[in-house]
Amino acid sequence: MAGSDPLDTQVRAADLDRWLSSRLVSDPQARADLIALYAFEAELMAIPTRVTQPLLAEMRYTWWAEQMDGVFAGVARKGHPVLEALTDVVSRHSLDRAPFDALIEAHIGRVHGQPHDLEAFYVGPMQAAVQVLAGPGHSDAVVETGRVWGLTQVGRMDEARAARKGANAGLKRLPISGFPAVAHAALSGRDRPEAYRRLQLIRAAFMGRI
Repeated sequence: MAGSDPLDTQVRAADLDRWLSSRLVSDPQARADLIALYAFEAELMAIPTRVTQPLLAEMRYTWWAEQMDGVFAGVARKGHPVLEALTDVVSRHSLDRAPFDALIEAHIGRVHGQPHDLEAFYVGPMQAAVQVLAGPGHSDAVVETGRVWGLTQVGRMDEARAARKGANAGLKRLPISGFPAVAHAALSGRDRPEAYRRLQLIRAAFMGRI
């Protein structure tokens, strides 16, 4: 059940897979930090649903790109819950700016009909989430998992299956604390009533490195 936090509610509505995965984070602050990242992405994903003209969508993405100056300078835009939360998370976890800029640029490309940039849309955000939960030094462990998630999302299932072995090998190097940042990759296409049960099974296997 969603809490009263508006960002938590926003993420639940926009991205149920990652919201469910965030329920596996027991520490309230760590969970809130993860939700802040996902709320930022939810804002970007919503833009094409709110405007019909590519140019108008690009203008909104450009506004978000400009806000990254304040986020990474530690100066939150007052009155904007997502930017305030994101600024705090970026500061406390020393997150790099490049993946955030790349994600916004990838969204601009999409509204102009460019193919999905798997690195920007899927790998970079997963790496940022892992750093929030497990600290720095684990980015390489989730590169292949991020790609598998992306390939699945865009329907390239044969490529996703072929890459899964490498993804599993990388995850063996990931601390257990980082698990919720990757768990959603196993939920795509699952029946939602069964999703959380499956998450628990995956977590048990991950903790046992089965």
